[in-house]
Amino acid sequence: MNKGFLFVFITISFVLGIHSSIVKGQTYCNPLNLNYIFSHDQSSKHDLADPTIVLYKDNYYLFASNAGGYWYSSDLLSWKLISDTNLPLENLTPTAVVIGDWIYFFSSLSDKIYRSNNPASGKWEVYCNSILLSMISDFSIFADTDGRVYCYYGCSNNDGVMSRELDAKNLFNPIGVPVVCQKTNPLKSGWYKRKDNSAKTGSFNVKGSWMNKFNGKYYYQCAEINSILNNYSDAVYVSDAPMGPFTFAANNPFSYRPDGFVCGAGNGSTFADKYGNWWHIASLTAPNGHESHYGVGLFPAGFDKEGDLFTRTDFGDYPMMLPNNKITNISKLDPEWSLLTDHLTAQASTSMASSPVTNAFDENIETYWSAQTGDTGEWLCVDLGSEFTINAYQLNFAVNKTKINGAEGIPAYQYLVEYSMDKKNWKTLSDKTANTEYRTNPYEALRTPIQAQYIKITNYHVPEGSFAISGFRIFGSGSNRRPKKVNSFRAVRDYRNPQIIKMSWEKQANTTGYNIRYGTDKDKLYHSYQVYKKPRLTIHCPDKNKTYWFEVDAYNENGVTLGKPILAH
Repeated sequence: MNKGFLFVFITISFVLGIHSSIVKGQTYCNPLNLNYIFSHDQSSKHDLADPTIVLYKDNYYLFASNAGGYWYSSDLLSWKLISDTNLPLENLTPTAVVIGDWIYFFSSLSDKIYRSNNPASGKWEVYCNSILLSMISDFSIFADTDGRVYCYYGCSNNDGVMSRELDAKNLFNPIGVPVVCQKTNPLKSGWYKRKDNSAKTGSFNVKGSWMNKFNGKYYYQCAEINSILNNYSDAVYVSDAPMGPFTFAANNPFSYRPDGFVCGAGNGSTFADKYGNWWHIASLTAPNGHESHYGVGLFPAGFDKEGDLFTRTDFGDYPMMLPNNKITNISKLDPEWSLLTDHLTAQASTSMASSPVTNAFDENIETYWSAQTGDTGEWLCVDLGSEFTINAYQLNFAVNKTKINGAEGIPAYQYLVEYSMDKKNWKTLSDKTANTEYRTNPYEALRTPIQAQYIKITNYHVPEGSFAISGFRIFGSGSNRRPKKVNSFRAVRDYRNPQIIKMSWEKQANTTGYNIRYGTDKDKLYHSYQVYKKPRLTIHCPDKNKTYWFEVDAYNENGVTLGKPILAH
């Protein structure tokens, strides 16, 4: 290549920002691999929820309910739990805000406000007491760019949200009187009937306040119940002022995941990383509206050119790139690794009748395979069907026959992962037989991809109970063809209820499933559903008065084939 042309090309690329679309970094996979604690009751389960992440002095701090501490990380990948602290960790819905040189900590129904200039040490001081905050729960604190500070609480669809300015220079004393910030959701009113039991009802009151400011506009966020799925999604309201009035955004809910290995993506918060990329951290649940929490998930987010806040949750439990540079296109965060272990043939050393091996590969975190014991040597082996390139794996351990409460001294899972081409000659994929730290969702991306047909995990030690796995998930790619493009489909509104849109398309050969993306504009397909096998879907769209664009993408173990956007009638 001519050197002069090369110089010009590099210069133009730099000026136009072409370099910023190149993603540099590592991968992660939801649920995040954190060392959770067990509930303090007798249920022996994890119940992490209501996450908040703030960036302080080049480190990220993650606070959540039922955590037994808080975490910090320099890269959003490796998290260290701090449990030796004087914070009231038994309180729910903790939140934090950075003001000046300090990070401040708040929790529901607590009259104490804490602060620290070295939170990685676990040392905090009581900054002041607050009568106002001691009487409210599920609130958030927002520090505006002009130095003023606001508190948001008392979420309700009927009354809006309460806001109160606080004096950051005078012990966060309230300033003025409370203001009702009007934020009516035009799509909901009154009471709804729960899907799981028609005799039960619930209100549309919401929770989980959060506020962001971007390009001079204020984005108030809260968690609202989805009556169809009995699950929370996060909605956003936009205003030109911190106390409203707020307008319901057209692309609501902006964070929503109705199906997959894990669901939910609600009751969280939005933040910018040290490079200026936006993220949404949210609570995760099992499919089918299960109310138990299964950790937290991190999803790419951003603001489009019209200022709409969005979150990408499609394939939200597959590996995702976590960049260490500023990016301009979040679609570039997909490493394009497919799930290779969906409903495949597997064998085990032993199995409980109620927990067969198929449960470890059914893409449902609520079900699990369990060996009959927790003894060393119990194993689980999956046949991928043919040779594949393996790039990463994720283990999701399940709790069975376990009676552990709290966080202190939980032993680690210890195991060995191996691979083979013939099921006779085995090589080590990952040796974790000397693990010392308790983790429930370990994820590992291989530095060098390998070729394999069989993957086996052998138990060496479990914290207590039997060796049980709710999801043994292998990611990589095959060498065969991707599915054919879905060129046409039907998306028709139900004349009895225009909010219901029924979709159908021709079943594609060699297809594992379909990812249906939709939105109010063909360039804003921010919502998604994931469908296995069946070429049909019924969607309850958020707004019956708006038109929606749909796209059906087909996928298999070799990748995803994008469809074509079509307007629903």
